Amino acid sequence: MADNGAHDPTQAELALPFPELTGDQPLMPVRMVNEYQYCPRLSYLEWVQGEWADSADTVDGRHKHRRVDKPAGRLPAAGELDEDDQLHARSVTLSSNRLGLIAKLDLIEAEDGIVTPVDYKRGRRPHVARGVYDPERVQLCAQGMILREHGYRCEEGAIWYVESRERVRVPFDDELQTLTINAISGLRLMAEGGHMPPPLEDSPKCPRCSLVGICLPDEVRYLHQPDIAPRPLAVARDEALPVYVQAHRAKVAKSGENLEISIDDKKVQSARLIDTSQLVLMGNVYVTTPCLHELMKRGIPITWHSYGGWFIGHTQGTGHNNVELRTAQYRASFEEHTCLHIARVLIRAKILNARTFLRRNWRGDEKPRELLDGLRLDARKAARAATLQELLGIEGAAAARYFGAFGQMLKRREGEGELAFDFHKRNRRPPSDPVNALLSYAYSLLTRSWTVTLSAVGFDPYRGFYHQPRYGRPALALDLMEAYRPLIADSCVVQAINNGEVRPSDFVSAAGSVNLTSDGRKRFIAAFERRMSHEITHPLFGYKVSYRRLLEIQARLLGRYLLGDIPEYIEFTTR
Repeated sequence: MADNGAHDPTQAELALPFPELTGDQPLMPVRMVNEYQYCPRLSYLEWVQGEWADSADTVDGRHKHRRVDKPAGRLPAAGELDEDDQLHARSVTLSSNRLGLIAKLDLIEAEDGIVTPVDYKRGRRPHVARGVYDPERVQLCAQGMILREHGYRCEEGAIWYVESRERVRVPFDDELQTLTINAISGLRLMAEGGHMPPPLEDSPKCPRCSLVGICLPDEVRYLHQPDIAPRPLAVARDEALPVYVQAHRAKVAKSGENLEISIDDKKVQSARLIDTSQLVLMGNVYVTTPCLHELMKRGIPITWHSYGGWFIGHTQGTGHNNVELRTAQYRASFEEHTCLHIARVLIRAKILNARTFLRRNWRGDEKPRELLDGLRLDARKAARAATLQELLGIEGAAAARYFGAFGQMLKRREGEGELAFDFHKRNRRPPSDPVNALLSYAYSLLTRSWTVTLSAVGFDPYRGFYHQPRYGRPALALDLMEAYRPLIADSCVVQAINNGEVRPSDFVSAAGSVNLTSDGRKRFIAAFERRMSHEITHPLFGYKVSYRRLLEIQARLLGRYLLGDIPEYIEFTTR
């Protein structure tokens, strides 16, 4: 029998390209082939889940592409191209259904009947054997293949490095074409399969990746193999902060790169758009249409509140297009065992964090050992609850213990008058004393923060696992905020009272309800945002992170759990 070479280690891998695209299947940008060759997980996050985050590199790259992004020149059809033609065409878009790709080519040169794609890259030419990294070679070769699909003769490409002003030839040899076909097929197979690849292991690529805070490579790996501590990758400092507007009949407009706030057509304040994470409107505030459009384009949400601070809803652009995540969320929300598992994790963390908060802030001479032991027991019961109804009962018992002692954390002052900071029990609708008014307002601010974070990550904030869905109630935001009520909202209330940031004179009472005044709200909002920016050491991952960033990390970890990327969802508990 003749040897068919099946065991020959030198035999090239047989490429199995995908069939031509049909129907409504979308064409993939050639840039995704580059990303796939660089990191399959990165291409999956960007193409399938629609994730994107800017970094200094991506912003600089866009800046240096300004010239080539402007269309110039004309590329005639292949049959119209003469041997004597010499031409340059910039920013040309071509596609191929057979390859399933679409590309925007920076520059196409034609000479002697041969076309050459030229790709612009920021930075300097790398000192590697071929003068170009493989992902860039593959991207350029894919452009050449598309040109051939359109009937052009294309034998090589070139890359122009903007910073070093060097041009490097890239021949489209058999080895590169095989590598490119395998990358295209692998990308399409991965996208159709709907399974996210695992993160790279201890790769030097991760720290510079713009999506490192979304991918969470070390964190995901740590939850599988807890013997290797994560590098502090997901803690990039975000200087953008919410802009609050609560003046009656104020107007918010766009002026250049700024938000301009005016009252009765008189400018009173401005904020740079680049420094704005969200626009928070209290009461009767008007936003101009151009301003609304700009905020939507930039992905800056607007959250709407009543004048008293109750969270009404939020406005954003088209929203996150991660359908895969929302599908997993909806599927899990109908599975009783998954809902119970997630709810037990959330309520256990809430009780433990409440216990820690009481222990740290107790103002008595001796720590309340019986109370702390009771809360620890409640946390253990929560972790073993057999049903959601049983868990609700355990949570209620723990809340009764906690709020029964809440007043012991507040500083006593003489001469505070009728609206003193005396706390006896928790009541909500309506709050009957200043402490309850502050707690309700803090929970409203926290609900808004979680709703915006979940929407930005790709979740539907209104479909939860513990809180039952009701009209207009962000159930998932209420679920995820449980563990952070003591750490953010309650802590903010206790600090604002004990530090004298809010005083009894900052409240008004009417018809049995107590509410903050406008000035009181301003000071309390400042205290809340300061708390959100407070940095703590993550007890699991070991790096410092602000509470604002922590909310996003936990939301993304929940998504990783629902998509099967990590084995367990672990909620944050402070030490």
